This record gives sequence, structure tokens and C-alpha cells, in this order.
Amino acid sequence: MERRLGFVQSEMDLKVLILYILRRLPEAASWEELTDTTLLTDSGIGYFDFSECVADLVRTEHIEKSEAGYTVTEKGRQNGEAMESTLSYSVRVRADKAAAALAEVQRRRGMIRATHELRSRGGFTVHLTMSDGVGPILDLQLLAGDEKQTAKIEGNFKKNAEKLYQKMVKLLSEE
Repeated sequence: MERRLGFVQSEMDLKVLILYILRRLPEAASWEELTDTTLLTDSGIGYFDFSECVADLVRTEHIEKSEAGYTVTEKGRQNGEAMESTLSYSVRVRADKAAAALAEVQRRRGMIRATHELRSRGGFTVHLTMSDGVGPILDLQLLAGDEKQTAKIEGNFKKNAEKLYQKMVKLLSEE
């Protein structure tokens, strides 16, 4: 990583920043989420430098890559905590804001679920659930005729779950 203008000046700074961000997330971050959040913190970070640092952190077992995405390991958590004070205050503030935005998206995603299963007589049963973080507040099953309709129902539910819930409660509560 060559010296440049910006907040993050070294490979070590970038690795600490990645650990800092991952430690603040409630669940695994996809490659795109981790990339966007890190680059949002300091737009001067190069994509290839970032990619190399992530690969190195996986290789050294500071972060773990799974099907769900990237998470910090206990080793990464301990080393990240020990090193986070080396990041400038302004980088930490920007990283906190970027990580908080992603964490909110992840929390919402964790509370809204849409799955489906093939029915023996044809079609699909679509399971739609929404939680308030304590327990389910909506648990709905619908019949969908084909995969296209199933995907449409699941996608629209994930985008509009809160609105759907409010409309259902209003409709069911009216005199």
C-alpha cells in the first residue's frame, strides 16, 4: 500500500479498520457490504488494497469467511480492540456511522424472513414472518402458483413488511 492522501495511511491501518467495522455488526457482512462500508469510511482506500487486506485477515484467522459472509474471530476481536486506538478519531467516527447504518439494515433483515417450500400437489407455500426482536409479530403462509410468483411475493414482503403489517392491522381493526 503506497502512501497517499486520506485518513488510512498503511496496510495495518486498513486491517484495523476492517476489524473495527466487523466488530460493530450484529451479523456477517457480505463482500459488498464490507467493501461499501469500508470505502465509505475513507473513499481514498483502493479496492485492491482492501481486497488484499481482507484476504490476509482471513489467512491469519482474524476474520472468517463463510456462506453468510465475513465475521470477526475471537483472535480478530482481541487484536482489533488492542489496536483500534491507533486509528485516528475522525476515522473511528466515520467508521461508527457507516457501521451503524449497515447494522440497522442487518437488524431489519434479521427480523423479516421470507421462505418457501414446494407443495406436493403443486405450487409453493410461502412463509412470511416479521419479528420485533423479541418474537414474531406476523406469521403468514400463502399459496403461490409458481416460482415467479413466489419470488415476487418474497421480494415485495422483504421490501414492504412494515407497510404490509400496518395495513393488515388497520384493515383487521376497523369497525
